[in-house]
Order: sequence, then structure tokens, then C-alpha cells
Amino acid sequence: MGDGIGRHRGTGSGAESGTEAGTRAEAGTETGTGAWSAGRVSAAGGRPESRLAQWLRRRPRSARKAQADVPDRESLLAAVAAAGLPLAPAAHPSGYRCSCERIGCPTPARHPVSFAWQTQSTTDRAQITRWAQAQPEANFITATGMVHDVLDVPLEAGRSALQRLLERDVEVGPVAESGGDRMLFFTATRGTPEDEDEWWPCELDCHPETMDEHPGLRWHCRGSYVLVPPAQLPGGLEVVWVRGPEHPLPDPLTLLESLTDACARYAGENAEPDRHEVAWPLSR
Repeated sequence: MGDGIGRHRGTGSGAESGTEAGTRAEAGTETGTGAWSAGRVSAAGGRPESRLAQWLRRRPRSARKAQADVPDRESLLAAVAAAGLPLAPAAHPSGYRCSCERIGCPTPARHPVSFAWQTQSTTDRAQITRWAQAQPEANFITATGMVHDVLDVPLEAGRSALQRLLERDVEVGPVAESGGDRMLFFTATRGTPEDEDEWWPCELDCHPETMDEHPGLRWHCRGSYVLVPPAQLPGGLEVVWVRGPEHPLPDPLTLLESLTDACARYAGENAEPDRHEVAWPLSR
């Protein structure tokens, strides 16, 4: 037996007999301890996959745990509804276009799918779950001006204002980043249908389809809406929470001064030079 083992390892002087080699090959195949069973056999060439390759393909335990800890879409939408923010289905990206298939859609993947979105909006979890399961790619909007408003500012200005507000211990509610260029501050609404004098329409500021004309602060109130996370936009952009909907809605006036100041600084730093401005003095 010792001589056989020596020959198999290449340390003996003679060659192993064909019978012994065949026996060892069969044993290796049956027990999984032969050379070919050291790793999984790849589908491409029939060669074994090394244990190192198998280990490298495994996701780290921390990554698997992080993935498990990420709330799913329905849970995130349920949390928004539980906070009292009414939801309705919205369009979603279809390639680089909008799922509505409207040629030249001004707000691709950012608008409701129904013209009755204001009356359709609801906080009923069962209805939201039905929508989410029936339309697995759909984004969702929340109608503003009934329970909450949204102060919508350029992303850079919003980040600056958020930092200052938190440093001053100001109560800041839910905050989301939208599309890589805007930040949304969710607040309580300034008015209700019972207080019509305060419940002004959003058209006094801007309409959702004319947002590009209002690069500074946008106040979404009655008659407007915004996307809620999680939402997907064309080009791989997203709408994500910075501060979740579990935070209470603050009075918008507690945030307004900081946001307007940040927007003014942002506008000054990013203003385009006047092409008609004289580049040199006319007099000495």
C-alpha cells in the first residue's frame, strides 16, 4: 500500500497500473475527494472551479446583511402613507423616455398616471399595496396642499441649508434628494380647506410641468405634487430619503429663511455673466 501511495504522488520509481488508476478515478468521482472534485465543474469547459473562485463569488456577510436591512418598496411606501402623506401611482422610466409614451413629455417619470390624481391620492395601505403589486415599476407621487407642503430647492442649496438647520437644532422634517439636482423639504401645509384664506394654489408659484422656469425655491402646495422615494428616473437617477417620513412635519416658516438664504447664495455663485456687461471702463 505504501508503494502505491508513493507512485501516486510521483515519488516512486514505477508507473501506477491502469487498474489502480481507474479505481482511484472512480473513487474520486463517487466520493467527491478526487482531483476533479476539488471545485465545482464549470459549465463552459468542463474544468473544475477552484475553491478560491467560489469564495470570491460569494458576497461578504456584511453586504448580505446590508441588503437584508434595506426596506423594500412596499414598506417604504407604507411608511409614507402611515405618516399621513397621500399617494397615487406615477409614470416610470422606459429606457430614456417616459412610460406614458407622450412625445416630448416635459416631466418624464415624474407625473401621475391619472388626471384624477388629486381625488385618487390616498393613505389607505391596502390600496397602495394593490397599486404597487399591480404596477411593480411605477413611481408614486404625493399630493401636496392637503396635509403637507414641500419646499423644493437646488440640491447644493438644500444641503447647505440642512446642515445649518441641524446645527441650530431646528426641527427638520422628512427630506429627500430628487434626481441628483433638487432637495425636497416636507413640511406641514400652511392652510386647509377650512381655512381658505391661507390655502393658496400652487399656480401662484409654479406648476409641476413648468418647473424648469423656476430654478430657485419652489413651494409645492395646493394643486401640486412631488415624487416620493423610492422612485426611478431616466438616466439611472433616483429619488431617495435623506431623512425619512418618520420625522414630524415642521411649520414651513421655520425653514423658509434658511432655505431662501441658501438659494440666494446658490444663485449668486452660479449666475451666468451678463453678455452685455461692459468688460472695461469707458472713462479714465
